[in-house]
Amino acid sequence: MSDNPIRVVVVDDHPVFRLGMSALLDTLVGIECVGEAADAADARTLVARVRPDVVLMDLHLGQGSGIEATRLLRRDHPAVRVLVVSMLNDDASLVAALRAGARGYVLKGASAADVERGIRGVAGGDLVLGGPLADRAGVLLGVRADAPFPQLTDREREILVLLARGLANPMIAHRLGLSAKTVRNNVSAILVKLHLGSRAEAIALARDHGLGAPGPAEAPPVEGRRA
Repeated sequence: MSDNPIRVVVVDDHPVFRLGMSALLDTLVGIECVGEAADAADARTLVARVRPDVVLMDLHLGQGSGIEATRLLRRDHPAVRVLVVSMLNDDASLVAALRAGARGYVLKGASAADVERGIRGVAGGDLVLGGPLADRAGVLLGVRADAPFPQLTDREREILVLLARGLANPMIAHRLGLSAKTVRNNVSAILVKLHLGSRAEAIALARDHGLGAPGPAEAPPVEGRRA
């Protein structure tokens, strides 16, 4: 394990909450608060300057949306993990945050221990959902709560499975009734979301997680007379 502390930025439009969260972080061993921001624009500027490991993100900001801020931070700084800390406990907010790239979601009523676990978890690459949120997310996103790659859409996950089975883009397009361009776009999105450099890396990662092991049933169809 690295001896370097987990560097955290707090983004929230309520100064009292920022102050309280910063004070909490200062009490945690191996975690360091390296900045605070009150809105989405300041958050992007701060993250670009201090390059934290984790951003604690509220969803209701005075200026800008925490969802959009999360999306842009993940686009511009893929190594930064976002842990949403919000009072919003509705399904739409949870799903939107995960779709935007958040790696965790805890409620503002969570204990200090839960917040600490969330920070350490997302910093380590885990998906962290506090309390009953994990079960709800699995249902809402159409996957088990412990399913791999929750940041992918249903379509992207389906395509990843077929990639892992050894199917080329034209075969995937035919199998799913999609255009070749749509398949290419989805493959590109998969690589971006999983921070991978190539199709081969995506296939290897998917197979490591038990998805789409190739088998004889996946051999290319023989071209010829149509039924």
